[in-house]
Amino acid sequence: MANQKNNPSISPKKQASDLPFGSEFSPSQIELPVVLEFANSMGGDWKAFEVAVKRKYFARNATSEYNRGKLANNTKLGMIAYGLIDRDARLTEFGRKLYALRDEPDKLHAELARHILLNLHGMTLVQCVQDIQTAGESVDLVKLRQWLEERGIHFPRGGKHPSMMRLWLEKAAVFSSGWNVNTPRLREVVGASTEEIESLAGLTAEQRAFLKTLANMAGEGPFQSNEVEKLATATYGVRFNEKMLPKQVLYPLEKAGFVTLARGTKTAGRGAKPFLVRPTEKLQKEILTPLLEQLEKQTTTDLRPLLRKSMNEILADIKSADTHKRGLALEALAFKLMRLLDMDYVATRLRGLATGGAEVDLIFQSARLVFSRWQVQCKNTSRVSLDDVAKEVGLTHLLKSNVIVVASTGDIGASARGYSNRVMGDTNLCLVLVNGEDLLAIEKNPAAIVDVFNREAVHAMRLKTLEL
Repeated sequence: MANQKNNPSISPKKQASDLPFGSEFSPSQIELPVVLEFANSMGGDWKAFEVAVKRKYFARNATSEYNRGKLANNTKLGMIAYGLIDRDARLTEFGRKLYALRDEPDKLHAELARHILLNLHGMTLVQCVQDIQTAGESVDLVKLRQWLEERGIHFPRGGKHPSMMRLWLEKAAVFSSGWNVNTPRLREVVGASTEEIESLAGLTAEQRAFLKTLANMAGEGPFQSNEVEKLATATYGVRFNEKMLPKQVLYPLEKAGFVTLARGTKTAGRGAKPFLVRPTEKLQKEILTPLLEQLEKQTTTDLRPLLRKSMNEILADIKSADTHKRGLALEALAFKLMRLLDMDYVATRLRGLATGGAEVDLIFQSARLVFSRWQVQCKNTSRVSLDDVAKEVGLTHLLKSNVIVVASTGDIGASARGYSNRVMGDTNLCLVLVNGEDLLAIEKNPAAIVDVFNREAVHAMRLKTLEL
């Protein structure tokens, strides 16, 4: 079992806002190059960082010393929320990128604006503002909160989160004179035309689910359209009209420039010929790359290159003689599997390096429909034993997991399967056991993960049959 220090603290509070907190972190109160310099010189000592901010910007505020400290703390929290520093006031990778531009204010603010637009729901904010104005209504925080909620973006009542974002976007000239959008500048900062931006915003739920699934599958393809549809349905719960898939989804996405289509061969036993779908460079740039970049920010530097590898390349790395390389490949395998299901990464509990490249444990979670936490162990061993499964079951109370996934490049032992059955029959836990043959099937066809997980779900349901 891993030492306690290797276990992450994973009891996150309910997220209060989908937009970043920005109180006391706005261009009307601080100077971005200055606070970046504070973080560069004092990173690691958050108390010293807060003292420096307090002295520079809040020392003359007509309030108590305690409240001045709270204002400085809010500046730090805002920089954390915007992804510039970590909890110890150290510059993040993005923070260091901004720091390198500290003497070029135009480039500095443009880079921050692009980050806000692509990674912090800034583009949704801009489009929401444009929709309100098109409707002939004036923009205010109350109306923004209502319109953003309809788009699935929440910020708290009384919060000024959109106003803080607007101020930073105004520094990059994306907004001018209040809530007026500078469309040419928006296009310049984002790196996409207005038509391209609008084409993304105008996608139907089915088209978005299809594209996100295609992006999650990664690789150049081609992929069979019916297999992408199958995985999209399992992942996002979107129902497609199979007969109308080309007309309602494929042709519009091809016209928008996100995919290319080619006629496939007949499926065995069926007359239909599913299309072969390939993602275009436009999809790679506008959807796949931002998704990967957001995922990569949560992982270690040495793992990032592996996230861009195909499944067969990762499985090949698992066979490497280098134990560190094997451990990283196992971690990448867990990401690949759970990313196919669009799960959110939380933490790595035990890295392969600590176990000679033999196993790795990660935690993922999802809030779709109901909250669930998934505890994922990948093993590079010939057989999964009862002890391997028992160890994971024993950790569920600490990690508050609902589902355990054990994926092995080898076999699932009979004793491990038997113990798993007893656990599922006696508790509310679900265990998903994935063997080497399953991984090979997923390597050949990413949508096969649906069949694997459905098989395990049906098995669990039989074990948990209620006798009423």
